[in-house]
Amino acid sequence: MIRIFIVAVALLAFFETGYAQTLDYPNRPIRIVVPFPPGTAAEIAARFFGQKITEMLGQPVIIDLKGGANGFIGVQAVLSAPPDGYTLFLGGHSTLVTNVALFKKLPYDPLTDFAPISMLLRSPVILLTSKSSDYQRLDQFIASAKRADGKITIGSGAAGYLLTAELFANRANFKYTNVPYKSAPDSIIGVASNQIDMAVVDITSALPMIRSGRVNALAIATEQRASGAPDIPTTEQAGVKDFLSAPWNGVMVATKVPNDIVNKLSDLFIRIIAMQDTKDFFTAQQVELMPAGQEAMRTFQKQDIQKWKQIVIDANVEQL
Repeated sequence: MIRIFIVAVALLAFFETGYAQTLDYPNRPIRIVVPFPPGTAAEIAARFFGQKITEMLGQPVIIDLKGGANGFIGVQAVLSAPPDGYTLFLGGHSTLVTNVALFKKLPYDPLTDFAPISMLLRSPVILLTSKSSDYQRLDQFIASAKRADGKITIGSGAAGYLLTAELFANRANFKYTNVPYKSAPDSIIGVASNQIDMAVVDITSALPMIRSGRVNALAIATEQRASGAPDIPTTEQAGVKDFLSAPWNGVMVATKVPNDIVNKLSDLFIRIIAMQDTKDFFTAQQVELMPAGQEAMRTFQKQDIQKWKQIVIDANVEQL
């Protein structure tokens, strides 16, 4: 009986401590791991939401950029951290979706290793050439690509961009050579300096270089033109049908984080996304805020994984 009593007291103390930690959350700095280098839409989003979290909760937020290795470095940093809700993962389309379709084996599972907090935003894909390029229109690029028979080069800064380039080539019926880069900003520099013929990137990363006149935007992979860049035609207007792509970002934590903390974080991001200054900020960045919350994110993620798996099959993409 004494042994049972001691065990019962210990369990009670354990659960009371965990409950108290949940009620007291957060009581120290929060880290947001971003699996991409500086200059990406993910970093911009992380810094904006991090500042809002600090304003609302009174705790500092550390933005930890861990780019490289197709996001695997950032993923590992989150999954190896204590599952206490103080390490968040601001993942992207590549780490949360297209890696599943592109890689034969992943060192993680984005559906079982992570618990969703909320989707944040999506940034449409844009097709870039340099200002000095011979390709100032999309039809010029496609015609040349067909004649080149695989020698024309397209840069991609992550798995998601690679699959987008594959989808573009499939829809426009040409072959090309992929040139991998560590990030979207790196591929933009590559095309601006004529190292590659085209870069496939998100508009958020590309806008500064477009506005500075260093690159030429041939088309945007959306159904409608961007309000902040109305001169850029849609891919269909430029002659390529059924080619739409908008990489997205969302927040997750490791699945072992207590549900009460996950729910608290989800409610927090829902509130931030609903704010008018959040809408104004991201509208100026030419990105679209996505439906907030855990269920919306998990449902969309599952559907998107299946969509890109099918694209890999249809486009006959060789898995890595």
